Amino acid sequence: MSYKIAVVVGSIRKESFNRKLAQALQKMAPQGAQFELLRIDDLPLYNQDEDANQAPQVKRLKEQVAGSQGVIFITPEYNRSIPGVLKNAIDHASRPYGQSAWAGKPAGVIGMSVGAIGTALAQKDLRTVLAYLDMPTLGQPEVYLQAKDGFFAADGSIAEGSRDFIQKWLDAYLAFVAEHAGRVETV
Repeated sequence: MSYKIAVVVGSIRKESFNRKLAQALQKMAPQGAQFELLRIDDLPLYNQDEDANQAPQVKRLKEQVAGSQGVIFITPEYNRSIPGVLKNAIDHASRPYGQSAWAGKPAGVIGMSVGAIGTALAQKDLRTVLAYLDMPTLGQPEVYLQAKDGFFAADGSIAEGSRDFIQKWLDAYLAFVAEHAGRVETV
């Protein structure tokens, strides 16, 4: 079975470690897993007054999420939490109330930061939000990456020392998506 995975990078910085991580994950994806990096840098600030008339960029984001079988969130940690731009994207695609594009989508959370604890606190906060949004979220393995010289190879892939660890996370996430895709809802 093939899966389309929406990838939301919580940083819009040009040289973002997390964008590089997203691109490296794309290269590691097995055949049948299509990764689509979603654009969030052009979204207006969320305003509930606009729920009935969402901007085209918001509609695009919601359609991309709705058309996926899972979502990977790749986030840096800003001030011990998730970046505002990521929360803004999450809020947009969850609205209006009752029309969340996120609901039921299996989520994977990973991230990279220069700090020694990687993105542990940002991921904790993000997981709280995802639970509220009814997104089943891969619990194990957890991945908190510290950005260090040599993590990425010259071609942008993940260097040998970390590649197997990241591949295990990716494999676990894709198995999690497959598990959720196979569930049949009963009423």
